[in-house]
Amino acid sequence: MYAIIETGGKQYMVKEGDVLKVEKLNYPEGEVIALDKVLAVSFEDGNVMVGKPYLENVKVTAKVLEHGKGPKIRVFKYKPKKNYRKRQGHRQPYTKIQIEAIEK
Repeated sequence: MYAIIETGGKQYMVKEGDVLKVEKLNYPEGEVIALDKVLAVSFEDGNVMVGKPYLENVKVTAKVLEHGKGPKIRVFKYKPKKNYRKRQGHRQPYTKIQIEAIEK
C-alpha cells in the first residue's frame, strides 16, 4: 500500500515506515501529525483511488523525527567590467518525518 501526498509544495510517494525529508514543518520533535493532502492511494489488491485534487476521508499519519538544515550552497553574482561581486550562502531547512500509517 502506498500513497502520494503533497506537503511544502512538493509531492511524495510514501509507504508505511518510510523516512523522508520534507520542507520545514512547524511541529515539535516527537509529535504525530496528520497529512491530509492525499492525491492518490494504491491498495494491496491493486485498486487505485485518485482524488480531484485531493481524496476525502484519507489521511497519512507521520511522526516528526528531527529538524535540520541541508548542505550549504554558494550563490555568486557578478557583473563583468563593473567590479561588482556578491557572494552569499544558503542552507535550506528541512524536517525529517517517518510515515506511520495510511488510513482510509
